[in-house]
Amino acid sequence: MPKICALAATFVFFAASSDFAAPSGKSLVLHTRNRVETAKGSGEWKVVEKTATWDANKTAVIICDMWNQHWCKGATERVAEMAPRMNEVVKAARRRGAFIIHCPSGVLDFYKDTPQRKLAQSALKATPKVPLQGWCKLDPTREAPLPIDDSDGGCDDEPKCPGGSPWKSQIATIEIADGDAITDSDEAYNLMQQRGIDNVIVMGVHVNMCVLGRPFSIRQMIYQGKNVLLMRDLTDAMYNSRAKPFVNHFRGNELVIEHIEKYWCPSITSADFLGGAPFRFKSDTAATASR
Repeated sequence: MPKICALAATFVFFAASSDFAAPSGKSLVLHTRNRVETAKGSGEWKVVEKTATWDANKTAVIICDMWNQHWCKGATERVAEMAPRMNEVVKAARRRGAFIIHCPSGVLDFYKDTPQRKLAQSALKATPKVPLQGWCKLDPTREAPLPIDDSDGGCDDEPKCPGGSPWKSQIATIEIADGDAITDSDEAYNLMQQRGIDNVIVMGVHVNMCVLGRPFSIRQMIYQGKNVLLMRDLTDAMYNSRAKPFVNHFRGNELVIEHIEKYWCPSITSADFLGGAPFRFKSDTAATASR
């Protein structure tokens, strides 16, 4: 089997950027989308679009598992492709006063001496609404099974890439600035409570796995009563198109986004921060409704 190609950039630039020094306290005008069942048990869903206005100073941006390398070559390439757009969104959010939390799971030793990591460690332990979980698994009391079969790990490459844990850090494309935090645990909740943060925007990978289940991510934050949004154009699934429901990778990604919009939280796109069209992977050529 082919070896995974490592990304050339493996170091993170800790930027004392001008974005962090820019004026804060601006409102975030966000165009949300969720899905509502037309009648309970009908299985028919309609799209509901609204405009929400959030206080940037009460908003956190969670960057989930945007590692420098994944065991799946295709997953690594898609992270690298979306990372420049994500970095621009993060800079815009930071400039407007949002709190940025980088959550690259399992690689915190890389950051152990940084002020961003120490900031997360220093947050006072908060009392949660319900017990915090190390992993929030699928919840049959409020959601249907996921619409894709990811039981094979979700690598869409052929032949399938060999497994492993090659990640060493967050991808260097995403700048880590003064005042940001770095964690991969429920420290994220402590940071939010310490700052009076009620609103959370989640981006990163993978939407059918860590974006839902990590201790800093969607299910956990919903359980804790946060207002949560998924940035749907800056995420990706671990889905193999040779598995059910036998659709292409990008349609599989969209199906999980639709699942989240039905059962967990609304979504937005990066256009709310940067204008223009939402991000789209260059290989995603199908004209579908989920973007």
